[in-house]
Amino acid sequence: MFSLNVFRQFLKTIPPFLNPVISRAFTSQKHIQQRKRVKYSSPKNKKSPTSESSTKKHDVETENYARQRITKIYNILKYSTWDSAKEQLENLSVKWDSYTVNQVLKTHPPMEKAWLFFNWAASRKNFRHDHYTYTTMIDIFGEARRISSMMYVFNQMKEKGIKIDVVTYTSLMHWISNDGDVDGAIDLWKEMRVKGCRPTVVSYTAYMKILLDSKRVDVATGVYKEMLESGLSPNCHTYTVLMEYLASSGYVPSILLYHKHFMSFVIIMSLPSRLDSYPVSLELLSKFSEAIEIFYKMQDAGVLPDKATCNILIEICCTSGEIWAMVKILEFMKENFLVLRNPVYQKALKSFKFAGESDTLLRQVNRHFSAEYSDEDDIVLHNSEIGVENGLVLNFMNKKNLVAIDSLLTDMADEGVQLHCKVVSDIIEVNIARQRQDGALLAYDYSVKWGINIERSAYLALIGFSIRANSFNKVVEIVEKMVKQGLSLGTQLNSLLIYRLGCGREVASAEKVFDLLPDKEKSSAEYTALISAYFSCGNASKGLETFNIMKSKCVKVALGTYCVVVAGLEKCGKARELEHYRKEKKSLEVERCSTNISMEETICNLLFAGDFITRRAR
Repeated sequence: MFSLNVFRQFLKTIPPFLNPVISRAFTSQKHIQQRKRVKYSSPKNKKSPTSESSTKKHDVETENYARQRITKIYNILKYSTWDSAKEQLENLSVKWDSYTVNQVLKTHPPMEKAWLFFNWAASRKNFRHDHYTYTTMIDIFGEARRISSMMYVFNQMKEKGIKIDVVTYTSLMHWISNDGDVDGAIDLWKEMRVKGCRPTVVSYTAYMKILLDSKRVDVATGVYKEMLESGLSPNCHTYTVLMEYLASSGYVPSILLYHKHFMSFVIIMSLPSRLDSYPVSLELLSKFSEAIEIFYKMQDAGVLPDKATCNILIEICCTSGEIWAMVKILEFMKENFLVLRNPVYQKALKSFKFAGESDTLLRQVNRHFSAEYSDEDDIVLHNSEIGVENGLVLNFMNKKNLVAIDSLLTDMADEGVQLHCKVVSDIIEVNIARQRQDGALLAYDYSVKWGINIERSAYLALIGFSIRANSFNKVVEIVEKMVKQGLSLGTQLNSLLIYRLGCGREVASAEKVFDLLPDKEKSSAEYTALISAYFSCGNASKGLETFNIMKSKCVKVALGTYCVVVAGLEKCGKARELEHYRKEKKSLEVERCSTNISMEETICNLLFAGDFITRRAR
């Protein structure tokens, strides 16, 4: 742990370097305002809207095809032995250029397979690796902590005269320092500068992180100065790295002070055109409340703090006990679908509890950690049991990235990874709310494959969407799954479903749904709906047969049942039977007016005898 003097020294050396940045910002703004407008002549041959739309469609199809092709190659490498994979790769009709090979390597197949694939591609005729494929291979070895293999690839680049750019050096520095060799990373930085590679904001940020992690604050300060002097403005990730270091240093007052500097830096360096509307100075930022005010001004200007920044801010608030500030940041996170890391979430919970404040907002922002917003009958997902997979899917749902969820579900279905039933149910409901039938059915098929019992609300959403899409076979399948799971649609929904299938002349599906129902759920309304389905398709004899079965099983015949029978016979031209059932209907109507009607009959009458209910209400 460093002393306070180290922090003061670091902070003291930074502010003087703001002046050149500010002056450059205003100068560049002035030049922009003095520039003359450039007149662009309209092209002579304009594309028609039809041609333009067809071109866009072609581009989308090409992109989708390329993605599917890369996925196919990845699956070959992942799930096949190398001998089998090599044979399959040879038979693919793929143009093996460096771009395709690099895209395959970026999917990160198993390390050994990736290296074999890398060498296999190099042996192909008219193929040559470039610095992109080499850098990706370096990343694969670095991530696996195979530093010797990584350096072997790097030396190959040198021997073969492959261009080595700043991206390659940045990657090497990161992985070498990650393995604990900070001096080796520093040597690579020096080598990069000697070779004439000009650092970018990304490489400066990565190098500063290496230095700060190794507690070389003075050197990091010099690098920061150098970055400003070179004309590069720090980005959000740069500030995140610096704040993260200070947040982990353990000295809270210095952390807060330095964070306020960062807030002013972001406005000054990122928003020069709007600087005059923000009267910001270091003296003005002497209070934490003003730092939060700057936090909001950043948002108004379109500079949105990212997830890492918000996590660090919340952690700072937890340490300082600033609950009011934490609430403001959480409101921003809720609006922008950002979530906390679990350790920070736990700290925030303790802070709210210690302060005696409500943690409702905290739980709303981080639903994937909270069991409070699950139904009482659900199995509670505790923080320790949620699992990486469930948390990842919920994060994508918060960001409304349903395409990513589709991809995850496909992989999980193949690998046998099981999500929690609540998560799968939410995926189905969100997809249906956004009219994404394929995504909803993908989640449903996943639940069926791995025996996951989804919630009743998800089943209802699937049934409704399938009916609107005229997928009646899928409706029957879903109802069957519900019945096996012990879930009930209820009398009203059972009846409406059978009736709707009948209206669509899907009498076979209506029969199947009726037969799937337990006997205790076959009430007046269900029988009446099935009778209506038979009459809708012109099968009067089957309708009357069902009516007689209904009476033989002592199911109460409601007035709504007679309304359906009479209307059906009239439609089918059965005059003799029609007169008979009209008399029975009239007798029942008189009888029911003088007696109380059971709930079973009331539901049936509400569905199929609305006029009678209206008259009775009067």
